[in-house]
Parts: sequence; structure tokens; C-alpha cells
Amino acid sequence: PLFDLRFYYISRTRLLLTKAIMRSGMLNIGRAKVTHAVVVIFLEFFSWGLLTTPMLTVLHETFPEHTFLMNGLIQGVKGLLSFMSAPLIGALSDVWGRKSFLLLTVFFTCAPIPLMRISPWWYFALISVSGVFSVTFSVIFAYVADITEEHERSTAYGLVSATFAASLVTSPAIGAYLSANYSDSLVVLVATIIAVADILFVLLVVPESLPDKMRLSSWGFPISWEQADPFGSLRKVGKDTTVLLICVTVFLSYLPEAGQYSSFFLYLRQVINFSSAEIAAFIAMVGILSIVAQTLLLSVLMRKIGNKNTVLLGLGFQLFQLAWYGFGSESWMMWAAGTVAAMSSITFPAVSALVSRCTDHDQQGAVQGMITGIRGLCNGLGPALFGFIFFLFNVELNEIEHTGSSVIPGPPFLFGACTVLLALLVAIFIPERHSLAIKTCSTRAALGPVGGTQCNNSAPASDEDNEPLLQDSSM
Repeated sequence: PLFDLRFYYISRTRLLLTKAIMRSGMLNIGRAKVTHAVVVIFLEFFSWGLLTTPMLTVLHETFPEHTFLMNGLIQGVKGLLSFMSAPLIGALSDVWGRKSFLLLTVFFTCAPIPLMRISPWWYFALISVSGVFSVTFSVIFAYVADITEEHERSTAYGLVSATFAASLVTSPAIGAYLSANYSDSLVVLVATIIAVADILFVLLVVPESLPDKMRLSSWGFPISWEQADPFGSLRKVGKDTTVLLICVTVFLSYLPEAGQYSSFFLYLRQVINFSSAEIAAFIAMVGILSIVAQTLLLSVLMRKIGNKNTVLLGLGFQLFQLAWYGFGSESWMMWAAGTVAAMSSITFPAVSALVSRCTDHDQQGAVQGMITGIRGLCNGLGPALFGFIFFLFNVELNEIEHTGSSVIPGPPFLFGACTVLLALLVAIFIPERHSLAIKTCSTRAALGPVGGTQCNNSAPASDEDNEPLLQDSSM
């Protein structure tokens, strides 16, 4: 009995000391801030941006026969897995807290980086599988929603997304410089160090954003299939004509955009013969112009020509850009088309602003969830579709000489231009204002998984349910 009593007091003392240490650490760190989310996003995407040049080389060396096809399949599998897992991870983070899932998503997203030089085959395999946890943005937006007031969220979301753009503007140029002057191995090493620093930052510095009371009250509640169902929001699409037109427009315009992002830099490198420095400069130029377009130009166009006309103008820019990519065979054509591509970045913010105008306040979460689900689906289908079209038209890297003289050097981009043309025709019929009649059962989905499912036909939807960046058109 004396031994048991002594063991109890020792265990109790250790527990109290552990809690005291944790509390003191939390006091030193401070409360959760948007700054924590900004740092996590910057470090993660900066490390991946460094690998732009080495990854193109390793991809071609690993799959010399069907480079575009394999690239499309790898990115397609990753996108589909992310689309399937995002709602479940969001629902679980409502119960177990944001920090643990933020650590999980950052770790598995960055895990393939050191394998690029160790084993390229395992590197690309792990990239595909890591799509299950590659939903850092979902958890980050939920983290931001926990710690901001409703009137602050659009600005906070804008800061996070601007940080993402800034990281990709600078990192490819730095990676290209290190690769040209030193070696790809050094680039991979630097990217690995930054990824480890990001993981340690989440583990040691980032505080939990979800209050203990909310987490404790959620324990014991089962996670329903409706919360974790990635297709839940998509089933509501056909219930209203305006929603159907908007969702078809988003699908037809974002499908080629997702495919383009997965293969375009490889296309510039191997088909148009861009150097690593030129690719980095191209990314920086398009990134900077996109930031300008989505801040200054978008707000001016929304005031001058209206919301719907801004959507149509953005789709027109995208159509012109993809057609130029498809028919262009000279480097100056790519640079010119890149400026048009930056202007086309106004399309999705304008579409989502149009949704907010056409949607009743208590139904915006449901409709924005549908659009988010469609974009997630395109992130899986687009890369695979572009890779298959490259393969179908026999655009292979060992036959670049033949493709250079072809009438259509980039068949997937021309196909994308055709889908955007269809999107433009559909968007013409979208009304400027319309009161939607959808019974909402708002599920927090891919980009804002906060708080599970709330069936509510009368209460206003909170800003967590809305698509980030789109509550304020100027942002």
C-alpha cells in the first residue's frame, strides 16, 4: 500500500509538472494568430517552389518515354485523393483540434522532398499517395476562421493566399540559381531543411486555435458520412438553374486551368526549350501580374463594368491565353500569353463574388461548397486529362523535333481553349441577381472545414462556410 501511494504521488507530480511546462510554453508563444498560418504556408510552398527546376529534370529522367502522361497521372491521383480526404480531415480537426492535423498535413506534404535524390521512383509514388494528407490549405483556413471575427476573415484569408503567391514568385528563381551554380542536390537539401523547419515551427511554436471547450464538447460525437462525403455538395448542383449554370462555368473553366498548372512548366522546359532561369522569371512575372490583377484591376472592373461582365472578360482572357499556348511555338509567344494568363486570374474571384450576389445570405455556404467541390474534382481530373491528351497526340520529349513543326504544338491547351469557350457561352446566361431556392445543409468542405454539418434553413451561414478571398471583391 505504501509503494502504491508513493507511485501515485510520483505520477501525479509528473503530470502536474508536464501541464505546467506546457502552459508556460503556451504563454511564451502567445495566443494563436494569423501570423502563424502565414509562416506555415510560406515555408511549405517555398520549399516546393525551390524544386521547380530539379523536379522537371528528375521527371524526364525517370519517365523518358511518357513524361507528360506520367506527370498527369501522378498529379491527377494526388488531386483526387486530396478531394476525397479534405472533408474528413476537416471534420476530424473539429473534434481533435487544428494543430495536430496541421502537423500531419505539413509532414506528409513535405515528406517526398528528400526522396527526390535518394529514389526518384519512391519520390513520385509518395507524391501521389501524399494527396491523402495534402490539404494544408483546408486546415489553415479553418485555423484562421477560429481566431478571427467575421469582419476580419476576408482580409486574413487574403493575407494567407497572398503569402502563397509570394512564396511561388521568389522560390523558383532561387532554386534555379542554386541548381545552375551548384547542383540539384543542394537545392533538394535546402528545400528539405526549410520543410523540417516548417514542421518544427508547427510542433513547437504554433498554438492550438480551437478552444478547449469546443473540442471537449465535440468528443464522443460520431463523424457522420455526410460530413466526410466529398460528393455531398455536388449532389445539390441541379436543384437550381442559376447554381447549375455557375457550376458548369466553373467546371469548364477550371478543368483546363488545373491541367495547365500540372504540365505547363514541363512543356516550357522540354518543348519550347526555356532555360531554368527563364522558367523562374516567367513564374515571377505571371505571379506579380496576377497579384496586381486580383487587387487593383479586379476592383476597378467590378465598379466599371459590373460583376457578370468581369466574369466574361476573365473567361475571354483565359480563352485567348490557352489558344496562344496551343498554337505558339516561339518563346516570345509564351511570354506574351503569360501576361494574358495573369489577367485571366480575375475569373474565379469574380465568379464567387457573383455567387454572393445571386445567393441568399443563408445559402452562400452551400453554394460556395459546391463550387469548392467542383474545383477539387478538377484538380484530379485536369492533370490526368492533359497528360492523356499529350500521350494521345504523341507529344513525347524524344520527338520534340517533330512536335516543333506541328501545326498544333500544344494540343491540350487548344482543348482547354474549347472548354473555356463553352464556359463563356454558358456564363452568358447567368443572371446578375437571383434568389436561390436551395435547402441548405451546409457542410464545411475542402477549403473551410470548420464545425461539421449544420442543417439550417433560416440562420445565416457563417464566413467559415464561404470561399476564402471572395467576400470582398477587392481582395
